[in-house]
Parts: sequence; structure tokens; C-alpha cells
Amino acid sequence: MENQTNDKLNFLKNTQIIILGLCIAGATIASSIIFSKGFLSVTKFMREQITVTGSAQKNIKSDYAVWAGSFSRREVDMATAFKGLGGDLAKVKQYLTTQGSGDNEIVVRQIETETIYKKNEKGNATNDIEGYRLKQNVELHSKDVYKIARISREATGLINEGIEFYSGSPEYFYAKLDELKVEMLAKATENAKLRAENMVKATGNKIGFMRSARMGVFQITPVNSTEIADWGMNDTSSLDKKVTAVVNASFSIE
Repeated sequence: MENQTNDKLNFLKNTQIIILGLCIAGATIASSIIFSKGFLSVTKFMREQITVTGSAQKNIKSDYAVWAGSFSRREVDMATAFKGLGGDLAKVKQYLTTQGSGDNEIVVRQIETETIYKKNEKGNATNDIEGYRLKQNVELHSKDVYKIARISREATGLINEGIEFYSGSPEYFYAKLDELKVEMLAKATENAKLRAENMVKATGNKIGFMRSARMGVFQITPVNSTEIADWGMNDTSSLDKKVTAVVNASFSIE
């Protein structure tokens, strides 16, 4: 009787061990399957993506301009040159005022002085002073870009008044460039998304969320220019400009 009882206990123990082993094996298999599916999902997440380049363009008109002109006097003695330059400055400022420029728009730079030395028969400079050349720059800063453009063309008329005047090329700027850059980058990103959608549409897939985005070239060129630079451009010579923004973006594929 006792032997039968021991046999039953041994049988129950062996059965429990077998069941426990089966449970452990089943759990291991299930965990492996779950892990494998998770691994496959991660692999899919890492690999199935598309990278595209989006761009956006917009024509703008400059809203701020800077123009610079210069005039000079050459005389035997410095005092005479300085006096003559002062008279020229008064005429230049009067001209700019009659052209609609306010005192707050006119910037007068300091006088530059150059000593001119006599040359010998071989064309080499000597220590003897021949005279002095005094030069002064005047700038005009204004939101009236058309006024700046006109003055830059017509200011050489001061030569008719006996002034040795040189008119430089105006520089044109866009004051709200930071706000425009944000707007253009957003449009370039939208363009990148549209390109990605069109590219995967033929495969029957759809794009998911954007994984990364990197700003590419941001440049300002004349309207009709086709010039492109890897480092970007910032044209200041044209009144009418074209702004181009480029974005490189990656999207997941569903």
C-alpha cells in the first residue's frame, strides 16, 4: 500500500515537472515570436523611409536702400582743399534735400586725406609735397527705394556745378527677411511632402510622419537669375528679387 502511494506521488511530481517545462517552453516560444515581430517592426521603422528635396520661391521687392557717393578736392595746400571740400558738401546736401531727402536720411562720413608727393624723372616718388587730395563720402539711407534709385542715376549732375563727384551703385535690402525665411522654409517643407507623396503613390503606399528635416540653400537673387551657389547668395544690387528656399526632408513609408 505504501509502495502504491509513493508511486502516485512520484507520478504527480513528474507530471508537474513536465507541465512546467511545457509552460516554460511555450512562454519562450511566445516571447521569441513577440520579440521577432518587434524587431521586424523596428527594422521596418529604420529602413522604410524616403528622403526628398523640397523648394519654394517667391518674388519680393526691396523695401530699404543705401546709396553712397563721394566727392574730392585736390589743391596745393590743405587749407584750400579743406575749404573747397566744405563748399562742395554744402552743395551736395542741398541737392539731396531738393530731391526729397530728409536730414535723418543723410549720413556724412569723415574726410579722408591723402598727401601727394612729387615724382622724379624716373617716376619715383620723392619727399617733396606736391599737394593734397581730400575726399568725403556721403550716404543716403531710405525706405523710399525709388528715390534712391533715381538719385543714384542723376547725382552725377553735380559735376556740372564744379564738383568732382562719383556716384556708387545703390544697395537694396528687404527688412523683414527673418519672417520671410520662416515662411519660405515652411513652404519648402510642404513641397517636400508633396514630392514624397507623389513618388510613393505609384507603389500603393503612403507616407507617414516626417522623421527629419534639414535646411538647404537659402538665397536671394535677381528675379531673372538662374545662378545657384552651394553656400547661398544674398543679392543687394537688384530692386526686385527672387527668394529661394530648399529643405531636405525624410518621411516614413506606411
